[in-house]
Amino acid sequence: MTFEQLQIFVAVAEREHLTQSAAAVGRTPSAVSSAIKALEAYYGVQLFHRVGRGIELTSVGRVFLTEARATLARIRSAETMLSELGGLRRGELNIHASQTIASYWLPPVLMRFHQRYPGITLHLSVGNTRMVAEAMIEGIAEVGLVEGAVNEPALAVQRVGCDALAVVVAPGHPWADGHLLGISDLLEGTSWVMREEGSGTRTVFESALAEMGGDPRKLSIAMVFPSNEAVLSAVRAGSCAAAISMSAAGPLVEQGFLKIAGIRLGARDFSLLRHRERRQSAASIALEEMCVEAGNVFQSSAGPHIFPRP
Repeated sequence: MTFEQLQIFVAVAEREHLTQSAAAVGRTPSAVSSAIKALEAYYGVQLFHRVGRGIELTSVGRVFLTEARATLARIRSAETMLSELGGLRRGELNIHASQTIASYWLPPVLMRFHQRYPGITLHLSVGNTRMVAEAMIEGIAEVGLVEGAVNEPALAVQRVGCDALAVVVAPGHPWADGHLLGISDLLEGTSWVMREEGSGTRTVFESALAEMGGDPRKLSIAMVFPSNEAVLSAVRAGSCAAAISMSAAGPLVEQGFLKIAGIRLGARDFSLLRHRERRQSAASIALEEMCVEAGNVFQSSAGPHIFPRP
């Protein structure tokens, strides 16, 4: 049974007139008659009585008419739903983001998205860069946002923002005065509180050390924490240093709870991930466009001017 056959049957059942029914569905009377006969023959039922030149429903036809109308209503409802999904009036979007982006950069973007498309339900999951990339590859997430490097052939990577990375210490730490530091100071002059392996923050810091000629394996690591907030709390309470996003540390620096050590680690990119082979939904395309629009507008509250001069 086809959708067209259902439409034709309902049209004829409601009008009990072939010519009028044919005009209603945009078919010829002979095509309508053939469709009804084919439906009856295939299922071995009689849906209409042919009385002279007229046509009227049988008892079987009257029972089937109720179900046929309900089926057409469900089909139209499904069509409406698809239309609304395509028009961003309804739907869901699964987003995975690494911690710094999820905590500081992304929320304003998601709020703007919600204001523009209130019918789209957003689901945000937070992990590190490695976890976000895996979620994209597995198809768990439609949109991924990370601050670490991603080298996966299946994923397209697009820059959507940037963030400064800095070394921070408590006010009583020997590096709190901002004097210039070298690679030997980083490797031998303090213990470190670090993010977990796989985090974008840690990856970028270790890459910066390697570019300066240092071996990240020689760092004296006192503690490893799975969140920026835990790292910052540990640094405030102890004598260790941490390399961390200025998006996270900036407010504490401005309030005097943390100091920035005298070494520049540079900036890192915030990147949007999408799967190269999976078709994007209208909602994911809209969010991607908003992320691109956001660009470099978001910066840490402290800004780059707080870094010590060389």
